Amino acid sequence: MTGCDSVVALSAELKVHWRLLYRWKAAAEAAEADSRRHAPEEREAALREEITKLKTALADKTMEVDFFRGALRNIETLRQKRAHSGGEASTTKSGT
Repeated sequence: MTGCDSVVALSAELKVHWRLLYRWKAAAEAAEADSRRHAPEEREAALREEITKLKTALADKTMEVDFFRGALRNIETLRQKRAHSGGEASTTKSGT
């Protein structure tokens, strides 16, 4: 409607009543205004969801690190026991 010279001519071309064009325009403008009103709330909800996912991922990685630290401690303990008991101790961390 904004790009035409005559709304009546446009309505004739589209074969709809000109009042219907104005109703559609008003409905589109209302929907756009409603969307703008709810945009900050939707953005906040999306950010909260992302924060929850990131916190879960961080907790998972923390648990993995704790597991591997414990496993590494156990390996070091076993190496020390072998070294003190006269067993063959490896000189590298890879065990070779």
